[in-house]
Amino acid sequence: MPKGQGAKGTKVTLKVAKKAIRMTPDGRRRLTLSNMGITIFPKCLLKLTNVDELDLSRNLIQKLPDNIGNFSALRWLDLHSNKLESVPESIGNLVGLTHLNLSNNRLICGGLPSTLGLLSSLKSLNLGMNQLDDLPPTMMALDNLQELGLFDNLFINLPEFVRSLRNLTKVNIRRNPLSCVQWDDEGVQKEKEDVFLVHECSLCRTCLKRCKEQRESLRRGRGGGGGDMFEEKKIRTYQGLMVPNSVAAVNQDEWRIRKVEHKSIK
Repeated sequence: MPKGQGAKGTKVTLKVAKKAIRMTPDGRRRLTLSNMGITIFPKCLLKLTNVDELDLSRNLIQKLPDNIGNFSALRWLDLHSNKLESVPESIGNLVGLTHLNLSNNRLICGGLPSTLGLLSSLKSLNLGMNQLDDLPPTMMALDNLQELGLFDNLFINLPEFVRSLRNLTKVNIRRNPLSCVQWDDEGVQKEKEDVFLVHECSLCRTCLKRCKEQRESLRRGRGGGGGDMFEEKKIRTYQGLMVPNSVAAVNQDEWRIRKVEHKSIK
C-alpha cells in the first residue's frame, strides 16, 4: 500500500485532508481520517496548523512524526487503535490539548515521554489497552486532568501520584494485575468487581441512588443493631477518598455519634 494511502485507494494529500475538515457544533475545525488503512502519518497534515481536532484512530500507524508538536492549535487528538510503540517528546508542545486518546496501541512505559507532564490543559487521557506498567512521574503536574483510562494494561500498583491529582474524577483500572487481587486457597483468582473511582457528581441519578442505598445498608450492618440511629443521619463525604467502597466516612460518623452518646450518659 503506497504511503499515506487508505484502504479504499484514497491518497491522503493536503487537498484531501482540507476537504475532510468539518466544523463541530461548538465551532471547532475537526479533521477526521479514521479507519482509512493509513500506515504512515501523512506529513502533509503538519501544514494544517489551524486544525483544532484530529482523528486518526483505527488505522495502522506505527510512528508519529517528531514534530507532532507543531499542531499548536490542537485541542483534541484521537490516535486509538493504531500500532504506536512510542510517543515523541514534542507532544509536550501541545499545551492547549484537552483530550488525548492513545488507547489500543502497543505502548510501553519507556514509550511515554516525560513531556506528557507539560500538557497542563489536559482533562481526559486514555491509555487503556496498551502494555504499560508505570507512568512518567512528571504526570503529577497534570492538575486539570479529570479522567484517566488505564484499563487492560500491566499495572501491579497504581502510581502514587495519581491519588494527588486534585481534579481527577474518574479512573478506569479494570483488568490489570493489581497487587490487591485476592486468591483462594487453591491459588485461583477470586471473582472481584470491576473498579472505577468516581465522584458522586459524575454518577447518573439511578447509579447515585443505588450507591447510597448500598452505603446505607453497610452502615446499618455495622451499627450493631442500631439501624434506627443511622436511618436519617446524612452520610458525610471526605475529600481525598479514592476508593469507592471505603468505610472511612462511615467510621468517622459512627465514632462521632458514639462520642456524643458517651458524653450524654456521663
